[in-house]
Amino acid sequence: MAKPGRLGVGIIGAGKVGAVIGAALRAAEHAVVGVSAVSEASRERAENLLPGVPILEIQDIVERSELVLLAVPDDSLGELVAGLAKLGAWQPGQLVAHTSGRFGVGILNPVRAAGAIPLALHPAMTFTGMSLDLTRLMDCTFGVTADAAMLPIAQALVVEMGAEPVAIAEADRTIYHAALAHSSNHMVTLVAQASQMLREIGVESPETMLGPLLRATLENALASGESALTGPVARGDVGTVTAHAQALKEYDAGAGGDVLAAYQAMARATARRAGNRGLLRPEQLTDIDAALDAEPKAPEGN
Repeated sequence: MAKPGRLGVGIIGAGKVGAVIGAALRAAEHAVVGVSAVSEASRERAENLLPGVPILEIQDIVERSELVLLAVPDDSLGELVAGLAKLGAWQPGQLVAHTSGRFGVGILNPVRAAGAIPLALHPAMTFTGMSLDLTRLMDCTFGVTADAAMLPIAQALVVEMGAEPVAIAEADRTIYHAALAHSSNHMVTLVAQASQMLREIGVESPETMLGPLLRATLENALASGESALTGPVARGDVGTVTAHAQALKEYDAGAGGDVLAAYQAMARATARRAGNRGLLRPEQLTDIDAALDAEPKAPEGN
């Protein structure tokens, strides 16, 4: 027997997020009535994560669903919502949730105008589009935004998927998303840069060298915040910072790379935060800033 309050759910967008969230709602005993999938990859993902769920046109999904999940790219969301509104697709009392981190419920105003209920449910997690994501959902939070009276509905849906809802104000959605993107996306770039440099100097398995260091750093940072900060910038070790900057400038010149710019930006941010904590004196901050722009020294005898 189905649990009370089970919904007919339609998934628009069988990307990595949509297919996984759909599978999580299905595991909570909601009925996934249809999914839209255009590319071969999305069709395969739908078959793997949502077996037996029909692949339907978007309008058909909206017509059949009590809860419509919009899992489309940020830049496509507004146009999709408005376009469906012009077609008269949205239904009074229908729940309409999107998974965008950037937007709250304002972008769903055409949904509200039709008498449907707008929700923003953004999982603070990176997705692979595979079944292992379902396990990861159990350890993640969702940034949820909704009208005050409807917030419990958004929170309940997240809890049913095994995750933790955190209310984010409409006006704070962009800074919320920027914080997540800055930490997660840029970490991938930093790891890729470090791995590339190590590989090019002969380290066969950079991940073996970086893994323990990065895991310990992340755990320390999450547990202790900036108190976990170590390294030459936080110590005011100008000589080491100068050597790093010079070596990276030469490295980028040969590889056509982007490592120096990233190192300089993060080193300056690190120095400012260390200064604010009283770890560096003003003159040390000035010296580090100059060191980051230092030109490579010419070989002796020239």
